[in-house]
Amino acid sequence: MSLDGSTLDVADTAENEKSFGRPGASRGSSAFPKIRFVALLENGTHVLWAAQMDKYATDELTLAEKVIPSLGKGMLCLADRFFPSYKLWRMASKTDADLLWRTRQNARLDVEKRLSDGSYLSRIYASTSDRRNRRNGIVVRAIDYRLKQVEGSEPLYRLITTLLDPKQAPAKEMAALYHERWEIETALDELKTHLRGAQIVLRSKRPDLVQQEFFGLLMAHFAIRGLMHEAALKADEDPDQLSFLHSVRVVQRRMARYGAIPPSAEQGPARNDSG
Repeated sequence: MSLDGSTLDVADTAENEKSFGRPGASRGSSAFPKIRFVALLENGTHVLWAAQMDKYATDELTLAEKVIPSLGKGMLCLADRFFPSYKLWRMASKTDADLLWRTRQNARLDVEKRLSDGSYLSRIYASTSDRRNRRNGIVVRAIDYRLKQVEGSEPLYRLITTLLDPKQAPAKEMAALYHERWEIETALDELKTHLRGAQIVLRSKRPDLVQQEFFGLLMAHFAIRGLMHEAALKADEDPDQLSFLHSVRVVQRRMARYGAIPPSAEQGPARNDSG
């Protein structure tokens, strides 16, 4: 699993601006209100799930607190350096999922025990006072590494994990595995660019319909990625080798036959402001 967040522009209406807000810009404010969301990705299938959205001003850590409980035993969660916090780590650890999160280079991780593969045991604390008094520390295993001769790489990468045994999870394997986190960047691009097509913003003009449209997009992405996964299994191929954009076009061609079917009469003359 990979954990990450992003934003989406929504229709420029007074209701949307009041509910979601808009970021500042060099001159005034941005052209559109925005929503912020955080989601989990199942890396093998590229399926986004357990997503939570809110107004733009809501930080990703707050949204992550609502997503983390969806983790469970048998999962390994990857996350970038903006997510590690004592509170969120403790919450995620209690789900019985294993964690492999990047942390800041300057994060204080005192070496308590150096391990055979160069990684080391340390502790994270909720505050400086707790650290000073060695109170309520959580044991983590830290892995520091560099990417030599890789253009654009940073001087140092630092990971922390709940997997404390270097024999079970060697440092080199963990470092290589962490970079699978970029799979969620690809999935977010699929959601925001390829699935919406030429639309720049979510079209819904009311906050309740924005929420409906957002989760509708997630469901469409889930369905397409599910079909791609089934096709890959039948062809004995890696799902990564299949084109998401091509799959969207195939589904669009198949869906055209249903375009003329009116809504069920049982639904009544419901108002739809999304178009």
